Amino acid sequence: MKTIKIFLGFTFILLPLTILAQNKVTVSVQNNSDLERKETVVSIPWKTVISNYPQIDTANFVVLNSVTKKQVPFQLEHRGLPAIQNLLVQVDVKAKSSFNILIQKGKPETFVAKTYCRYVPERKDDFAWENDKIAFRTYGKAIEKSKEDAYGLDVWVKRTDKLVINERYKRNEYHIDHGDGMDYYHVGFSLGAGNMAPYVNDSIYYSANYHQWKVLDNGPLRSTFQLTYDTWNVNGINVKATKTISLDAGSQLNRIENVYSFDSEKPLPVVVGIIKRPETGTITLNEQQGIMGYWEPIHGQDGTTGVGTLLTTPVSNMMVTKKQILAKTEVKNNVPVIYYAGAAWDKAGKITNAKQWQNYLNNFYQQINEPLIVSVK
Repeated sequence: MKTIKIFLGFTFILLPLTILAQNKVTVSVQNNSDLERKETVVSIPWKTVISNYPQIDTANFVVLNSVTKKQVPFQLEHRGLPAIQNLLVQVDVKAKSSFNILIQKGKPETFVAKTYCRYVPERKDDFAWENDKIAFRTYGKAIEKSKEDAYGLDVWVKRTDKLVINERYKRNEYHIDHGDGMDYYHVGFSLGAGNMAPYVNDSIYYSANYHQWKVLDNGPLRSTFQLTYDTWNVNGINVKATKTISLDAGSQLNRIENVYSFDSEKPLPVVVGIIKRPETGTITLNEQQGIMGYWEPIHGQDGTTGVGTLLTTPVSNMMVTKKQILAKTEVKNNVPVIYYAGAAWDKAGKITNAKQWQNYLNNFYQQINEPLIVSVK
């Protein structure tokens, strides 16, 4: 009996020492789809990293390509919370293959930020955000009831991978292309480039502009922020909304999570919309997959903007009106609804025609439905 007790005691001590001795983690990213994944931001739960590497120092670790041993860009995502929620890494993974990375002790390089967002008080409460592909903004309280007011999402086209928002606001000439893009997208009294609003009795019930904002994460690979809207009347029902918008490096589309609060047990009909130009453009509607694609008519010397949305909830109807392209779905009280909305510019040289834009949206849909599989050991 004494021998057994000593042996068990020794085993009890040895196991924690083995765990604590681990000084690296291998992460496998598996792509089971037939699409090559480029510049994709992958989320690895931080709890999983910690459980495999309990002594990791958040200020003194690196992420390496397992083959080349070169550092891979990463971000510690908080989602607005004190504790780290996820480790974000940006990877390329070929179709039907896997990509391995190592997490180990080391001095991380300083990576160039590829996403950014901020509140812009000097421009009437704008909130603007961007990545290395495209930029957006929405409007705040200070601009309400003025001739500049607009209700939807605005697009700032780019043809540079550099972050340009601050420079454009600084020079206050963002309607002129200084070589990196510009703002020529018109929103006005519409949902613009993919905003969402209640839709009752064939009418869109626009909220006022956002009133409160909060940045949850701000690059270098993902920027996430939250916008809160004051209560407004929707056909006799008081409705309040909170919108959480994320933009990843390398993506043309935002992930938008909306939560509507209202006093009704019945679902609330809503639409996602894209403003339609008077001239002829290319419209593609796919109700089954929830995809709306619009390749706008050319805007003189400014080029052409492609705008698209992708709903993850069932679409009951898609409509083309004189002024907007709409996809109808419904939301429940305090239940998040997730969709994607964004844009591309032909002068950026990556997506230059309607077919390429629709292919991008179709591939994005497939990537959502066949996500990369992450395993940690």
